[in-house]
Amino acid sequence: MGEIISGKELSKEVREEVRLEVESLKATYGAVPHLVVVLVGNDPASESYVKAKKRACLKAGMESTIIRKESDITEEELLDIIINLNNDKGVHGILVQLPIPKHINENKIIDAILIEKDVDGFHPLNVAYMHLGRPCILPATPKGIMTMLKSKNIELKGKDALIIGRSNLVGKPAAMLLMGQHATVTIAHSRTQNLKEKCLQADIIVAAVGRAHTVTKDMVKPGAIIIDVGVNRVDGKLIGDCDFNDLKDITSFITPVPGGVGPMTIASLLQNTIECFKGIVQK
Repeated sequence: MGEIISGKELSKEVREEVRLEVESLKATYGAVPHLVVVLVGNDPASESYVKAKKRACLKAGMESTIIRKESDITEEELLDIIINLNNDKGVHGILVQLPIPKHINENKIIDAILIEKDVDGFHPLNVAYMHLGRPCILPATPKGIMTMLKSKNIELKGKDALIIGRSNLVGKPAAMLLMGQHATVTIAHSRTQNLKEKCLQADIIVAAVGRAHTVTKDMVKPGAIIIDVGVNRVDGKLIGDCDFNDLKDITSFITPVPGGVGPMTIASLLQNTIECFKGIVQK
């Protein structure tokens, strides 16, 4: 049976490290990191994510503020909020919870956030620096994935890694980070042919398409590593993109859903908030 990489347990360790560092920063600078999350509209999933982020910040000793706005807010009004947060010296991290209403240009909003306060790692310069291998704020989910692999001392050099999903939030940055550790990376997507063959060749599979039963037992070679990023609700239960119960017996490592990558995403966000804080106060 493969070893389960519990993001729930690992995130507890990371959060404790963050809490101790926040105490140290407070003693040194007389201030703690302050994360502001802007939530537009009433999407239940977004509301749940935002509340979880605030709880995590407060437990770590950070300051956390949620700015809630109705879905009919104009693009100009939202941009004004971001500009004010950019100029507020007491704010160290800014996060606009996605998705936002379609009448607002998402790229404009992301671009408006100061790179120094971009805890999501979505600013074009942060993305460019990541591709160049330069220091930057990394997107939280791919960063969490890499932390999970590192926690098990998994050697990535020379491994064949398959990313299923090409989103800007997970798939593409995860591919870049794996390549940065000398893995050979293939990205599959909705138009990929012969997905089963590609999966069978992979030492590591990162499934991030948001479609249940994308990866099944007959698609995975014995000893492969499965990182399941998908979150799907089927018959009232949360499940990933991979058939966990069938795969756990043939893989060497596998992440569960829930309790896998999700908790590590929030833990990584806390780490990013500290990075932003230090970048600002140490200028």
